Amino acid sequence: MSARDRIREFFERNVGKVVTTNQIRRVASISEYARRIRELRNEEGMQIHSHLDDPALKPGEYMLVSLERLPAFGRGIPAGVRTRVLERNGYTCQLCGAAGGDPDPTNPAQKIRLHLDHVLPVSQGGSSDEDNLRVLCSACNQGRANIQPASEGAKNLLMRLRKAPRAVQREVYEALKRRFEGS
Repeated sequence: MSARDRIREFFERNVGKVVTTNQIRRVASISEYARRIRELRNEEGMQIHSHLDDPALKPGEYMLVSLERLPAFGRGIPAGVRTRVLERNGYTCQLCGAAGGDPDPTNPAQKIRLHLDHVLPVSQGGSSDEDNLRVLCSACNQGRANIQPASEGAKNLLMRLRKAPRAVQREVYEALKRRFEGS
């Protein structure tokens, strides 16, 4: 039985219960258990939540919330392409300007995750080439948020800021904070 099979069975036996990375590591008998969890989510549609999905969970805790499977997706986009698209888009949602880890606009207790989106869906003849891919946040990608998209100028500025060193980001933040205090 593979590590992925052992982890799947462990989650299914503990549906609705909080499990820890230490428990998963012991069950899997491998150090790459996090990759297997991502595969179970992405390729098998298992509803495994972490602290990014559920504010009641702490880092290092997971929960299979239901045995019902969501639509799964494969690994159709090579890692190199994924990295180039994320860098090109400044690790920023191209619709609303959010970054991974920002608060979710529909549930501020949750955090945004970034996804690659096909501009022209594969089902309509789109490809996984870089020019047909863009970064979207989990809220925009799921179509569950009514967010006013950022202007092109704001998206470009956000992209440049996210690529800047932390000290430069802090300097810009402090300057904007001084500029708009009391407004």
